[in-house]
Amino acid sequence: MEETKYDFDVIRWFTIMAVVYLVVGTLVGVYIASELAWPFLNFDIPYITFGRLRPVHTNAVIFAFGGCALFATSLYSAQRTGSTSLWSNKLAWFVFWGWNAIIVAAVITLPLGLNQSKEYAELEWPIDLAIAVVWLAWGLNLIMTIAKRKTSHIYVSNWFFMGMFVMITYLHVVNSLAIPVGLFKSYSLFSGVQDAMIQWWWGHNAVGFYLTAGFLGIMYYFVPKQANRPVFSYRLSVLHFWALMFGYVWLGAHHLQYTALPDWTGSLGAAVSLAMIIPSWGGAINGMMTLSGAWDKLRTDYILRFLIMSLAFYAMSTFEGPVMSSKTVNALSHYTDWTVGHVHSGALGWVGMVAAGALYHLVEKLWNTRMYSAKLVNAHFWTATIGTVIYITAMWVSGIMQGLMWRDYDEFGTLTYTFAESVAAMHPYYAMRAIGGALYWLGAIIMLYNVIMTVRQAATQRSTAAAAAA
Repeated sequence: MEETKYDFDVIRWFTIMAVVYLVVGTLVGVYIASELAWPFLNFDIPYITFGRLRPVHTNAVIFAFGGCALFATSLYSAQRTGSTSLWSNKLAWFVFWGWNAIIVAAVITLPLGLNQSKEYAELEWPIDLAIAVVWLAWGLNLIMTIAKRKTSHIYVSNWFFMGMFVMITYLHVVNSLAIPVGLFKSYSLFSGVQDAMIQWWWGHNAVGFYLTAGFLGIMYYFVPKQANRPVFSYRLSVLHFWALMFGYVWLGAHHLQYTALPDWTGSLGAAVSLAMIIPSWGGAINGMMTLSGAWDKLRTDYILRFLIMSLAFYAMSTFEGPVMSSKTVNALSHYTDWTVGHVHSGALGWVGMVAAGALYHLVEKLWNTRMYSAKLVNAHFWTATIGTVIYITAMWVSGIMQGLMWRDYDEFGTLTYTFAESVAAMHPYYAMRAIGGALYWLGAIIMLYNVIMTVRQAATQRSTAAAAAA
């Protein structure tokens, strides 16, 4: 039989850059978390204030780290599940260089204050156009690679990647519609409450289709591969896919409870959010049950630990989010740090850990070697897990405390606490968050070192093998 030749060079570079951006993105996150605990750290320099660096952090971890991880894993798994090479290796390299150029543009423009002020869509219109072009190039390459597959079946992970591509394309385009008034200045095509609705239609669905559907594509390929077992229920994975595609898109309005948005839209968003617990937990259980009869692997397979722990955080955050969307809970949690804790239970626990597990798996496969140090993988696992738990616990306590202080009245019907008093009360939890984030960042540094040493180890092994053959 003819051996399939895969295009792995570009995927190697996406893999390495994903780990680099994980270190950079989490470093910026730790710094801005420290600024909130100790404000003198901005040194009165406008370019490094929280307001300027916060979008640098979110874009670095979501689009730089997350994007490179998604491109690496999707283009790898599409080739392997289809027993075919990429439709266009040149187009894959265009995506690599184009995406990294966009990241550089973000790092330059955001600290300068060139910002559309839209959550997870801060970049100005020329960069938005570039994002659309590069994203379409990746999606076209992915779909055409799947179309030229040598297998009859399209494996479920590819459906999740393609679903993410379709949904994020029109979400990004519609939310970013703007009227340019300068090279780096534009005004949204929408105004007032319509702009808010469109923004959170994008904002929550960036979470739903980019950080959930895309990374579920990673989970459905890499958990069975690392466990060396078939997915527990393929039928359940297909149900999970369609429920996610048709359900998630309705949720955005739950971010706008108790605002000028019509009340029925918030109620609809909350109702569908609660219903989405069912398919979300179905997917989490499906991933975990893939280890049925092989749970002993977790004792020695530290990469598998990342993948399974991420599913625990996925189950937790997809339960917590719908609960927070209900109006009764939202009245307490809205605009508090509880929301920040919820976001990071999903970002650090689910997205970060499933991506780390997949990237470790990729490094071993792409360089045809074992990780330089299994102990360092284990050290990364525990620093990431403990750091995440410290972070989200601090934000849960801080957030609930904020909500209770803000709405506490004395016997005269006046507020018991001033806003400044609530800020002072948050300080120890902000310091605790910075410590949790620093632990997570330490894990990212350990991972980068381990990956670099593994690549060097593979090069040494190839040299030794070549010398022996000569």
